Amino acid sequence: LKDRLIAHLPAYARWAARAAPLLNLRNRMPWLAALGDRWLGLSAARSLPAWRSRHFFNDAPRHTATREEVLAAERGVVLFVDTFNGHFEDENARDALAVLQAAGYTVHVAARAGGGHLCCGRTYLAAGMVDAARGKARELIDELLPLARAGLAIVGLEPSCLLTLRDETLAMGLGADAQVVADQALLFEEFLAREARAGRMEALKARLLPLGQPVLVHGHCHQKAFGAVSPVLEVLRWVPGADPRLIESSCCGMAGSFGYEADRVEASKAMAELALLPAVRAAPADHLIIADGTSCRHQIADLAGREALHSVRVMERALA
Repeated sequence: LKDRLIAHLPAYARWAARAAPLLNLRNRMPWLAALGDRWLGLSAARSLPAWRSRHFFNDAPRHTATREEVLAAERGVVLFVDTFNGHFEDENARDALAVLQAAGYTVHVAARAGGGHLCCGRTYLAAGMVDAARGKARELIDELLPLARAGLAIVGLEPSCLLTLRDETLAMGLGADAQVVADQALLFEEFLAREARAGRMEALKARLLPLGQPVLVHGHCHQKAFGAVSPVLEVLRWVPGADPRLIESSCCGMAGSFGYEADRVEASKAMAELALLPAVRAAPADHLIIADGTSCRHQIADLAGREALHSVRVMERALA
């Protein structure tokens, strides 16, 4: 049951969000957490991501482009909003849209043809449900394929979701279409850094004001595996005075659903204590902690009591 709940999260998220106040009682009532520990194997020592009744998918910003508009635009880009950044931390999706538009891009938010958000299949893969994951990935690739063929970048926020397009989808037997989409798939910071090299970020850079807060960055495991940490540091350096520094750490220990599971929670905590948590605790209160992975941010909040932000939020805060 636990594996199915985790795997099918993208499918039932829109319905669960309607019961957000009720579902969120679990984090405030210890006896509910204890029942979840006993019946589902989800550790009572953990908080769970908080549901939101209003989120990006049912209250999206109005100023987004249709597929036809982005294909016709001089500077178009496709924003792939995953389940986590759309339902649980939708400020990240909203800020990404704001930053891309401030940089002069026409932004199309990828969505299912019949309505609803798209899923990469990551949660199904984590539960070993490969056929279901393949079906979700096929749906996503079919939607993105015409845009990718037109040369539009597919920009994502969650490393484990976006980079699924550059990794697992290529091994699922989805054919040449998967490679076409993979070639256009970029994390938010990778896209900004690429466009800067082409001289298309000068207007955005000119609008960034000092925040007066140094930045510490924790790299997500997928970012490290794909060499995608350097673009994060590069883009954050555009913010005057940010002086981003990388925390030398391994996996945060959350690893998707791993750290929520009752029989693995102690291993998860031990992994975090190797390097990440000591560095976060030692950071002065005025330092911003950056982590692009949703599970990484949750680990830091749960075990260090510090808020960690996606780098897109720093960029949005610095906009004049």
